[in-house]
Amino acid sequence: MKMHIKAKTLPVLLLGTSLVLTSGCFHDEDDDPIVMAPVAMVTYSVTVTNITNGQPLTPLAVIAHHSNYQAWQAGSAASTGLEMLAESGDPSVFLSEAAASSDVLGSVASSNGPFGPGASETVMLTTIEVSDLEITVAAMLANTNDAFAGIENVLVGDLAAGDSITLLAHVYDAGTELNTETTGTMPGPAAGGEGFNVARDDIGNFIAVHAGVVTNDDGLAGSALDESHRWQGPAAKVVITRMQ
Repeated sequence: MKMHIKAKTLPVLLLGTSLVLTSGCFHDEDDDPIVMAPVAMVTYSVTVTNITNGQPLTPLAVIAHHSNYQAWQAGSAASTGLEMLAESGDPSVFLSEAAASSDVLGSVASSNGPFGPGASETVMLTTIEVSDLEITVAAMLANTNDAFAGIENVLVGDLAAGDSITLLAHVYDAGTELNTETTGTMPGPAAGGEGFNVARDDIGNFIAVHAGVVTNDDGLAGSALDESHRWQGPAAKVVITRMQ
C-alpha cells in the first residue's frame, strides 16, 4: 500500500498523539511552559466493491482532504494525473497532484492490482482529525478508453468511531480520449491495448457523466467490446468506516 503525505505534515505525524508539545519561547507569568494539546489522529477503512457485469476496476486512489479540495469537476478539463488514471489505471500522478495541495491531508493507493465484478478492495487511511474532513475515491473501468468511477468530497469528519457511510460511485468520462473502443486503445483484458498516450485524441477536454459503451454487438465496427462490458448506472459500492 502506497502512502502519499505532504511533506509539511510530517513533523506532526512523527510526533504522534502521545507526546506533548512545549516551547521554551513562550511562558506564562509564573514562567511555566505553555502546553499544547496533542494532535488527534483518525483512521478510516475504505472498501470498494465492483458491481459491474464485466468491467475490471483498476487500483484505487483514495484522498483525505479539507472541504476546499476538489479532485475533479464535471464540465471542467481533467488534470494530467486524472487523465492518466482514466486512460491507464495508474493513480500515481493523480495522487502526486493531490499531495501538492495544502488542503490534502493524506492519500493512499491500493496495491493488489485490478479487481473484477463482485470483488472488493479495502485500504486504510490514517490522518489528523478535522471537522471538515472529506474523502475522494477514483478508479478506472479498464475495458474503456477513459472512464473512471468515483465519489468526491464525501464528508466523514462527523462520523463517530464505528460509524459507516455507504455510497454508489457513478461513472465519468474524463473527456481526454475518443471512445473508439478499439483493441489498441484500451488497456483492459477485453483489448490489451495501450493505456495513457499524451498525443492521442485529446479533443473533448471536459469531464462528463459517461454515456456508456456501445460495443460491437450494438453495431460499433471495430469495437473490442461486447454486451457483457456494458453497465447501467453506478459501477461500484463504496463503504467508508471510521475505525477509531
